[in-house]
Amino acid sequence: MKLQANHDMGGLTAGRIVPREHTYEPWEKRVDALMMLLSNKDRQLLKVDELRRNIETLGPSAYERMTYYERWMHAICQTLVQRGVITLDELGRRMEEVKARGALPDEGAG
Repeated sequence: MKLQANHDMGGLTAGRIVPREHTYEPWEKRVDALMMLLSNKDRQLLKVDELRRNIETLGPSAYERMTYYERWMHAICQTLVQRGVITLDELGRRMEEVKARGALPDEGAG
């Protein structure tokens, strides 16, 4: 019996996939840019394997609820904390500052 993690979609029945482009939100572009900057060969503060591992460790409900770039942002934050680049307290304080500016939705919103 094969155990399948929630992120592993291989072998599951799915409907037809219609590839299409969409307009990226500004925050999604920032997450992508952040990933590129952090993984730059001169910085190496984040590796793709770390990003993937931290996405794959999301529980099923969080994984299904989050969008693609929300998963990336979660993984980036987790990696930076794991590497000691930032602390959870620092991350929490910065998130509160951003939320106070109105640039981050309140929890439970949406």
